[in-house]
Amino acid sequence: MRGRLTLLVAAVGVLVMIAFLVPLAVLVRTVAADRATTRAAADVQRLVPLVGTADPETIRSTVDQLGTDTGRDVSVFLADGTVLGAPAARTPPVELAARGESLTVESAAGREVVIAVQGRPEGTGVIRTVVPRGELTAGVTRAWLVLALLGALLVLVGLVVADRLAGTLVRPISALSAVSHRLANAELDARVEPAGPPELREVAGALNHLAGRIQVLLREEREQVADLSHRLRTPLTALRLEAETLRDPDDAARLTAAVDGLERAVTGVIRQARWRSTASAGGSCDAAVVVGERVTFWSVLAEDTGRALTVDLAPGPVPVRIGGDELAAAVDALLGNVFAHTPDGTPFEVRLAARADEVTLTVTDAGPGLPPGSLRRGASGAGSTGLGLDIAERAARAGGGRLELSAGPDGGARLALTLGVVAPR
Repeated sequence: MRGRLTLLVAAVGVLVMIAFLVPLAVLVRTVAADRATTRAAADVQRLVPLVGTADPETIRSTVDQLGTDTGRDVSVFLADGTVLGAPAARTPPVELAARGESLTVESAAGREVVIAVQGRPEGTGVIRTVVPRGELTAGVTRAWLVLALLGALLVLVGLVVADRLAGTLVRPISALSAVSHRLANAELDARVEPAGPPELREVAGALNHLAGRIQVLLREEREQVADLSHRLRTPLTALRLEAETLRDPDDAARLTAAVDGLERAVTGVIRQARWRSTASAGGSCDAAVVVGERVTFWSVLAEDTGRALTVDLAPGPVPVRIGGDELAAAVDALLGNVFAHTPDGTPFEVRLAARADEVTLTVTDAGPGLPPGSLRRGASGAGSTGLGLDIAERAARAGGGRLELSAGPDGGARLALTLGVVAPR
């Protein structure tokens, strides 16, 4: 935009300079030629009294002296055919002046000035001089150069002013763009300083208002999520008391452990909803430890439902660029997907592979597979909320990786969660 505005001003400035300087240059040349002609005519006018009354020798000496002083050829044609001064042929203008008419005409040598002189006994005499081309254009080139430099200077000044003016427009727009990108990156505390024309100031105010409104809405949403999550503590407490009343110690311990895990998940939801900043939470954890804990938790349910579980975890530590709570939620989403979309007795495999720059968690089952579009938020073919895989995908993006859905070797679903590795210090 800045370049286009400058180019526009440059084009307009050049056109204005051309429209102004070209006629002025023509006028300068015309004035210079007329001035030289007037000066030459004034010089030969001094010979008129002498040519009308003096003898030929006196006229000759005076004409020769005038030619020497002015540097121009001056000739006097008498009626008897005598030519005094610079030798010259009787040109058509001379013949016309011999009839009593003075005139100025253009010729190949320059501008020819002829003056008719009355009063001689033998008839009308004619004084002739030629103004050469060099004298007609004397000083014109220098004047044109000065005009060209003046025009270039004016265009340059116009470009500088246009660049400054464009800068006052572009800088506020660039600031608006930068703040928009920061808001898109979840930096909701970003604000733009209103500057520039009133229209841009109004846009800046609207953008700041929008950012503030988004902050308010997100804060209210987090409070609602936290309140709803907090309400789950009461039934969880009741469920824990019921578990403690079971007579079988193993069942009571297993159920109590499940309630503890659920309570930890609810606590994590509350913590993230209330205290997580608008920016990315970041963090890191040992993927081998987190995945091992979640697989151990789900292995109990796998045993109850008759599912054969194969586990192959890379030895730790395996540091990844995501917090432990986020990774645990993603693992629960992947494993919960197996139990939600496959019948009881379906075997599945959990594999954690570590490489130099990334870690891949693969969950493969022998079930019917996932329908297309399962990674879309809210999409579900089994009556669930459809948010599990979306949670896993967002965790993958937060950890600098990706989530891939494909078919397993037995025709079931294969979910691969790839995360970036924390660089060693």
